[in-house]
Amino acid sequence: MKRPTALVLSAALALALGACGKKEDPSGTVAPKREKLTLVLDYFPNADHVGIYAAEATGAFERAGLDVDIRVPGDPSEPLKLVAAGRADLAISYEPELFLARDKGVELVGIGAIAQKPLTSIISLGSAKIRRPSDLDGKTVGTAGIPYQSAYLKTILEGAGVDPKRVKEVDVGFNLVPSLLSKKVDAVLGAFWNYEGIQLEREDKDPSIIRVEQAGVPTYDELILVADQEQLGKRGRVFRRFIQALRQGTEAVRADADAGLDPLLAANPDLERGLQAAVVKATLPVFFPEDPRRPFGWQDPEEWRLYGAWMRENELVENPPSQALLSNEFLPGEGVRPVEANPGEQGGE
Repeated sequence: MKRPTALVLSAALALALGACGKKEDPSGTVAPKREKLTLVLDYFPNADHVGIYAAEATGAFERAGLDVDIRVPGDPSEPLKLVAAGRADLAISYEPELFLARDKGVELVGIGAIAQKPLTSIISLGSAKIRRPSDLDGKTVGTAGIPYQSAYLKTILEGAGVDPKRVKEVDVGFNLVPSLLSKKVDAVLGAFWNYEGIQLEREDKDPSIIRVEQAGVPTYDELILVADQEQLGKRGRVFRRFIQALRQGTEAVRADADAGLDPLLAANPDLERGLQAAVVKATLPVFFPEDPRRPFGWQDPEEWRLYGAWMRENELVENPPSQALLSNEFLPGEGVRPVEANPGEQGGE
């Protein structure tokens, strides 16, 4: 099994701490020049996007001089492709997907975290009596057929002392909850604790939830904002204004959930308000950094390094990125510049 050297991976993901410093955020009486920005969601509009819709409804985007076009992807594989092709400015995606894209040579960069903890979990029903990873021994687990989910399962089982050969993995696609309810599988890995987990609780299904980062998988940012690396210098100030407005929208939701729920439900009338309200309440803590000294959208470079090492160890990627995979340069308040594989070169605005 291939393992990255600490030196190479650290150089690829390290941040130049000496470049830290306060940044001036958009403010004052003169509004910035109005610019159009296209944002592609990762999925259909839901509670994970509540800060975005609050920023739109409260006028935060407008005050930042932005005309934001929020688009819903045709399928989950589209967002990163659209940004890479220059057909969108920003996309919401997942940290694992960014690693996979960069391993294929697509030069995209994470510029801010929306969900700063993993949402992916192992979920079972109470009747299965799966309370801890070791209880998966001899069980059938459904996944969405995503390679890194299979690697999550293997890591979790080995950490619990369970032979992975004693657990049957079934690809159920995106039918995670139906497969669970129909008892086609004993548990699923890939459902979100803040969404499907809460949905099952509200339906009195007695779900048992094991969060992957609490079971041996390195922690990571579940939802991130992704931009094309070439656009950082050209549109960095616009991206910065977007994240500042997103912070304001998310803080508005923290003060009053209806500030985001009302416009979210207007954007997607198929949503059930009670479920979305419960999801927002559960998810709010992971929209903000645990460390209050960190800016909104913070991406921890050491956590990214460790997660990247885990992906390499599990042969999910072949090479560490040759350039910095993330940048905190465009976050409100303090920002830092990414270090390229060559420590003598710095990126950012």
